[in-house]
Amino acid sequence: MMTDKIKEYIEEAKAFTTQNKEKLEEFRIKFLGSKGLVKDIFAEFKNVPNDQKKEFGQVINLLKTIAEEKVKSIQDELESKEVVGGIYGDLSRPAEPFKIGSRHPISLVKNQVIDIFSNIGFNVSEGPEIEDDWHNFTALNLPEYHPARDMQDTFFIQTNPDILLRTHTSSVQVRYMENNQPPIRTISPGRVFRNEAVSSRSHCIFHQVEGLYIDKDVSFADLKQTLLYFTKEMFGKSKIRLRPSYFPFTEPSAEVDIYWGLKTETDYRITKGTGWLEIMGCGMVDPNVLKNCDINPDEYNGFAFGMGIERMAMLLYQISDIRMFYENDVRFLEQFKSSI
Repeated sequence: MMTDKIKEYIEEAKAFTTQNKEKLEEFRIKFLGSKGLVKDIFAEFKNVPNDQKKEFGQVINLLKTIAEEKVKSIQDELESKEVVGGIYGDLSRPAEPFKIGSRHPISLVKNQVIDIFSNIGFNVSEGPEIEDDWHNFTALNLPEYHPARDMQDTFFIQTNPDILLRTHTSSVQVRYMENNQPPIRTISPGRVFRNEAVSSRSHCIFHQVEGLYIDKDVSFADLKQTLLYFTKEMFGKSKIRLRPSYFPFTEPSAEVDIYWGLKTETDYRITKGTGWLEIMGCGMVDPNVLKNCDINPDEYNGFAFGMGIERMAMLLYQISDIRMFYENDVRFLEQFKSSI
């Protein structure tokens, strides 16, 4: 019966496979060519009895569909292999050297600070850049109308005066203390915002790293030794001094200076002829801050410190204008090659 023969052709088409273009073309001509099987079988349609035409027509159409799909699928497979070969060529050849990218100096310094403090057990904590008044001010011993709030010109969200762009990463420390019990040893790097005039020495956007250590029997001597370790690792300087200062969230508070030296004209300029250079603020955490974070100040105490990443980057890389960090000048950024 003719339909049985067509079904044999269908099985033959289904089983056909090749990775050779010439054999694929032979298959196409055999089944779908102008003198191929499908056309010859269609020519026999007029001789089929009427009661068998329906089945005969369905089987022919099935054969044609299977043959066309088989040709297309193998063609697509062969073409895809050709494209891969065209892109990569001989995979045994030595690779072309890739141009080494540049990491932003802010990221380089931040990563270096993180590595230094990680070596003495500090973890990294992060928080939102859009903050509420409680975490940015009130919990840090800066209640509403406190005069020290004027020390930081703040970007408030106009539709909600309780929401603002954080002015320091101390807000991250508050969140961390609210969700973790002592002992706490963490640093909080991140971007902060203050409504200041942009100049070569200041910007309305900059980056900070703040550190926090809370435990039993923590002393100011522990703070000094931690900062001395940091300055040795970061700057190679082993001489520091702490000058009394004021921060609402620490008591006592201090400014930290390192002895930069007076070896070059640049040293004279950046230290104003003194040899000393201020790098950060620090102090013992105020008991009120611990209370606001549900930590018992009679049992625990600790210290905190904060530094500007831009200032450290300007020192390390001798950059004279802070605005260069934000202008995305490729000529400037290409100077900072790094794999870290």
